[in-house]
Amino acid sequence: MACGTAPATDSVIRTEVLVVGGGTGGTAAGIQSARLGSKTIIVEPTSWLGGMISAAGVSATDGNHRLPSGIWKEFRDRIYAVYGGPAKVETGWVSNTLFEPRVADSIFKAMAAESKDLSIYYGWRFDKAIKEGNKITGAVFINDKNETLTINADITIDATEMGDVMASAAVPYDLGMEAGSLTGERVGITETNNVVQDLTWVAVLKDYGSAADCTIVRPQGYDPNEFDGACKEYYLNKQLPEPTVNAQAMLDYTKIPNGKYLLNWPKAGNDTYLNVVELTEEQRNAELEKAKATTMRFIYFIQHQLGYKNLGLANDEFPTADKLALIPYHREGRRLKGMVRFTMRNLAEPFTYGDPVYRTGISVGDYPIDHHHKKNLSAPQHLEFYPVPSFNVPLGTLIPKEAEGLIVAEKGISVSNVVNGTTRLQPCVMLTGQAAGVLASLSAKQHTTPAQVTVRSVQKALMQSGAWLMPYLDVPADRPQFAAIQRIGATGILKGKGIPYKWANQTWFYPDSTVSETTLVDGLATYYPNVKAATVKEGNDVNAETLYKLILMADPSINSFKLKTSLKPFSGAMKRSEIAVVIDEYLKPFDKEVDLNGRLNNTKPKF
Repeated sequence: MACGTAPATDSVIRTEVLVVGGGTGGTAAGIQSARLGSKTIIVEPTSWLGGMISAAGVSATDGNHRLPSGIWKEFRDRIYAVYGGPAKVETGWVSNTLFEPRVADSIFKAMAAESKDLSIYYGWRFDKAIKEGNKITGAVFINDKNETLTINADITIDATEMGDVMASAAVPYDLGMEAGSLTGERVGITETNNVVQDLTWVAVLKDYGSAADCTIVRPQGYDPNEFDGACKEYYLNKQLPEPTVNAQAMLDYTKIPNGKYLLNWPKAGNDTYLNVVELTEEQRNAELEKAKATTMRFIYFIQHQLGYKNLGLANDEFPTADKLALIPYHREGRRLKGMVRFTMRNLAEPFTYGDPVYRTGISVGDYPIDHHHKKNLSAPQHLEFYPVPSFNVPLGTLIPKEAEGLIVAEKGISVSNVVNGTTRLQPCVMLTGQAAGVLASLSAKQHTTPAQVTVRSVQKALMQSGAWLMPYLDVPADRPQFAAIQRIGATGILKGKGIPYKWANQTWFYPDSTVSETTLVDGLATYYPNVKAATVKEGNDVNAETLYKLILMADPSINSFKLKTSLKPFSGAMKRSEIAVVIDEYLKPFDKEVDLNGRLNNTKPKF
């Protein structure tokens, strides 16, 4: 890997895959693309890799603790190796995995260094997209010396924090909340607006010992009442919601190893409402100073009002003059108008609402719908932890409807504003980025547009890289039937059941349960209409004899002797896992292509 190599002044470079932004998703995309053998360049404006999980300081991961898929598992395993195992990073109560931001940066850089086809250029800011007709063909960057860097690419990935590439290329996007009449969502959003989530400029405090006094100079405009209700020790206005935690628990919320605390407290803490998405870089920077100021006032409140004088800004974390994070934590930006728009109802009702886009899943997530609007009281306040099951993200959310040569990753994928409240979290963004890298590499190698790359080819490449397609909590990757169940689940022949559950939503496959004959016939019939003629009874569970008949009805060319021999060990009702393995081996329904809406290629769209 050419890591940090400085190109010549006003250079023009050619590559197969260009990733604009080395954030959580962008870094995963670049690493995965290079691992598949595509010449890949990541261009990152800061000196760090990882974006929100490192440079923005949000190193308490949200979700996917029990869904160790793909590059997220690899990253987490390396975190465990640094600190000495899972128990060593369960330091705060908001997450199962908390770590120092600088460690995340070092891990991503180590992973990137292992890819010979990956180059990374630091210190270059995105300036504009290069477009020929309807195709994005690269981007131009600028550095602090006002030098330019032009990179031409077969495929460009927009992995910026706010979707700046698609905006520059005039690719249609959404910003803010959509009315339910547009999305079909039933969550009480009646009118479209431009409201985005609060952002946060994270700080890391460090315990310098009981004798230390690290109190900062009183910030301009400080008023402790700004943080009224942050914790039980400071609750004056009884009209405000009563705090549920004391000051120490507030700090322990995001306690990270080595006596440090992330400051990312949403309840009368250091969130700030700023909508800077459509501003120029200069305007953004000016506005974002307000977010920094909020955090500095919160630090002073903790030190002076709550008495934690021993906690000071960590001097060994961020390489910034003010010791704050390198970049703010943007929870939301522009969202692509993609080939598929993933809405709340797609997520909550995957088998009954709209097209079966779950068949095209490329990343998994289990965190609740989590919206931060407490610093903007004019925004709807009811979307925090809205109940949904775990889910997978459809491939079509990464692909523009009206442009070629571009793939979108990070938080800019084609989801509704409501769904962004869960797809924006670190593990899901990392996995979606990995999928973007697969799609980009295959598109470049096949000399075709991302929309023309087949769904199943992307999914197969992801599975070969250890990624999950379906979020089955009860089928871990070390189970022998894992791959077959993932493939059969992605066809919908056997379906799981989703359950909203606290901070970690669930989907269960029930591999050791039985399945009724009518349920299996219904599942097979989409792919093999002949099975509709089978004589089955409601309430009868599938056994070896029934499965034998159904498989031969589905495909009479199958070797009946071999099939019967395979089924001989099974007596009585078969388990769902056993049925999945046999169907996967003999019928191979996962090899049947589906389009980006999850429809079989020989079926007609729904109207």
